[in-house]
Amino acid sequence: MCGIVGYVGPRPSQEILIAGLARLEYRGYDSAGIAVIDAEGGLNMRKKAGKLSVLRDSLTEHELAEGTTGIGHTRWATHGGPTDVNAHPHLADDDRLAVIHNGIIENFSALRAELEAEGVTFRSETDTEVAAALLGREYRKTGDLQSAFLAVVNRLEGAFTLLAMHQDQPGLVVGARRNSPLVIGLGEGENFLGSDVAAFVEHTRHALAIGQDQIVSITPDAVTVTDFDGNPVEPEPFEVSWDAAAAEKGGWPSFMAKEVAEEPEAVANTIRGRVRDGAVVIPELDGLDDLFTGINRIIITACGTASYAGLVGKYALEHWARIPVDVELAHEFRYRDPVIGADTLVVSISQSGETMDTLMAVKYARERGARTLSICNTQGATIPRESDAVVYTHAGPEVAVASTKAFVAQITALLLLGLHVGRVRGSLEDGAASVAELEALPAKLAHVLESEQGHVAQLAGWMADTRSVLFLGRHVGYPIALEGALKLKEISYIHAEGFAAGELKHGPIALIEPGQPVFVIVPSPRHSALIHAKVVSNIQEIRARGARVIVVAEEGDAAVLPFADEVIRIPLAGAFFEPILAVIPLQIFAMALATAKGLDVDQPRNLAKSVTVE
Repeated sequence: MCGIVGYVGPRPSQEILIAGLARLEYRGYDSAGIAVIDAEGGLNMRKKAGKLSVLRDSLTEHELAEGTTGIGHTRWATHGGPTDVNAHPHLADDDRLAVIHNGIIENFSALRAELEAEGVTFRSETDTEVAAALLGREYRKTGDLQSAFLAVVNRLEGAFTLLAMHQDQPGLVVGARRNSPLVIGLGEGENFLGSDVAAFVEHTRHALAIGQDQIVSITPDAVTVTDFDGNPVEPEPFEVSWDAAAAEKGGWPSFMAKEVAEEPEAVANTIRGRVRDGAVVIPELDGLDDLFTGINRIIITACGTASYAGLVGKYALEHWARIPVDVELAHEFRYRDPVIGADTLVVSISQSGETMDTLMAVKYARERGARTLSICNTQGATIPRESDAVVYTHAGPEVAVASTKAFVAQITALLLLGLHVGRVRGSLEDGAASVAELEALPAKLAHVLESEQGHVAQLAGWMADTRSVLFLGRHVGYPIALEGALKLKEISYIHAEGFAAGELKHGPIALIEPGQPVFVIVPSPRHSALIHAKVVSNIQEIRARGARVIVVAEEGDAAVLPFADEVIRIPLAGAFFEPILAVIPLQIFAMALATAKGLDVDQPRNLAKSVTVE
């Protein structure tokens, strides 16, 4: 959550900060603020509850003195409500020090009591102001901001990224990170800090990754990184593979609409460079054959949409690699004392690479001797750096909170992993045919978008007043049913549930009443006539009770026609490739229904793109 931007250089900083925060709006927030050290050496601050536009309007009406050193923040309220006072930055040391913060300081109550006993008065309800007061106290002792950070950070418990500047040290911004994202942008005579590369990609694509428990100081001409004990650290450089234009709408009505349209490209980019002579060979996994032949179990851990990608991956990995696979919700994984060890591979999935529940699951797995591999869309993120290996998706920036193109790219990466591991273990029987199916996916995705988008959007328009929608699926259709329901809940705020179709007769069929909309993901009869027949029977069961049935089925499947009110067609594909095609109409439906209700599909209420707290 929360967006963070820092800048030092020759240019006026306000527009750089505001533009950076605008590119971080997707992360979710309810207030915004900036602080600038002006040309006279004074520290000036403005912060407002509400959207970034409120802050912009305030700066237009009452100009803030300009300067070339600044920090900016968009806040997601945790400690204290979304008010002007609780917004960041927070000030200390007689308002000469400004601090912004992402995360939660878990021991802030004890620290606040300590400071209050010394006579410190607090203006806000936040944990952040406690960190500011501690930094102010230490700065008065040392007269140096980096020294103040070294004295303070080890006293803080929890997850935090902190940025601070002091009017006595213009041209310097200092930051620290623990369990929360922060990256460095390298410019010519200027440098940047951000919670995401989107904060500065308009100005530079050269970046450095800051590791866990590290402090960074930036000036216009230098970057210094140390650990929390003050020891020098060489940060890892990387290039941002997309430019600022990729994070703009480009004429689309919403980022979500743009990102759905980019799904064929996202899948193609994730496959690119990983097929060699008709076989999947993932270069990032070179030298790890012993790992894949030595394990006897895989655990996939993720949250939300990523966990549903993991469920699809489970079917494919077990089929191709012939190894048991479990899928665990990351926020439950480490709390149930799972049995894992050196013979277990824990595969984590996170679009941002900063999902706190997933990060803690990865750390837990490593502490218990398991090997770890991450699937991630963000270079320089924490989870890949904490893992033994990483397979990057190449979906490009995903701004809309509800994941679409990252989801299909995650499934694609898992299919690649399954084919790679199956080849290494010698268990892959249908490798060439499966690779051909994989490479055909982008064109088939484009066909679904072209042929069904208008039909599905029209269907959503007719159902704008619907209060509940159910989704059914079997085999790999089951996680797609779960994902279809989640998308609808996320952005249209109506009740939706996904079920394994066989569970109907075990209780959920009681929900069926005349007019109840039910989406059914129908598997191809070419892959399993038995499963197909059972799903058709499920359709008959609900249709007999008055449900309105919308079927997602492959082209040419005539068996569903007598029992469906609407049929959405997808191209013929292999069993493990159908889910990527079947989810597209469900994403379009959720987006179109939310739009018909007049809702903001990019920033749904109460949600943030990157969940960096547990």
